[in-house]
Amino acid sequence: MTETARSNVSGILWMLLAGLVFVGMNAIVRHLGTALPAPQSAFLRFLFGLIFLCPALVPILRTGFSMPIWKLFGLRGALHAIGVMLWFYAMARLPLAEVTALGYLNPIVVTVGAALFLGERLAMRRIIAILVALVGAVIVLRPGFRELGNGQIAQLCAAVSFGLSYLVAKRLSALVSPVAVVAMMSLTVTIALLPFAVAVWVPPTLVQTAWLALTAAFATAGHYAMTRAFAAAPLTVTQPVTFLQLVWATLLGTFAFGDPLDPFILLGGAIIIAAISYMTWREARVRRRVITPLPNQTKL
Repeated sequence: MTETARSNVSGILWMLLAGLVFVGMNAIVRHLGTALPAPQSAFLRFLFGLIFLCPALVPILRTGFSMPIWKLFGLRGALHAIGVMLWFYAMARLPLAEVTALGYLNPIVVTVGAALFLGERLAMRRIIAILVALVGAVIVLRPGFRELGNGQIAQLCAAVSFGLSYLVAKRLSALVSPVAVVAMMSLTVTIALLPFAVAVWVPPTLVQTAWLALTAAFATAGHYAMTRAFAAAPLTVTQPVTFLQLVWATLLGTFAFGDPLDPFILLGGAIIIAAISYMTWREARVRRRVITPLPNQTKL
């Protein structure tokens, strides 16, 4: 086996692990359900994540930033906090597979937003891929054939919030280190979530607190595995593997939570991922770099 082949296999395995970990995190949130309000659950998850990141955050804060950079950090924190609250709300009310499939729309929002706000050019092939992805979303949602509830609306709005958050992060990545972008997101999101959590606070049990601490650990582990996948292999190799996350979510939702096995969700999710994978492959060929992130890069 050549070195390139070994790297590709390593990247695929790391991405498989990342997908399993993220599905596990989603399952915990689904298990907690509506026992705790969504803003409170989101706040506790990010508070525990902030504790994990303290060793990196302290020296970053000591260095300091200019006021324009602080404003960008604040904007991203607000956008991401809105997305996280909406995501927790949707996760407690929708089948795991449906939340996962609709989450694949995040990169589409980023692509459109980059064209609208950052001046990036949308070639016809990318426009077609976006339209195909939207067809996939319509297949998942099936408006007119079933009633769309608050959960579906919340997840769609979460995709927009996460996409806008990533666009701000893209701007920040040109000004500060990647570690600072990640650490400061955890800090600003935690602060932004605090007043919402206090407004609806319900005393959590020790078990609920432990579950939310585990979600923070899973999120950290998932992002680590995903980072290792990016380092080992190009996105054109690892991105299609993310479809398996929908498979894991479908199986876990069906057997652990009794979610109905919906072939339309699988079909729509596959179409969305195929469109995103094509955009990634095309961008890699044209510009030698990819600007469209994976769904999990824009989420938690």
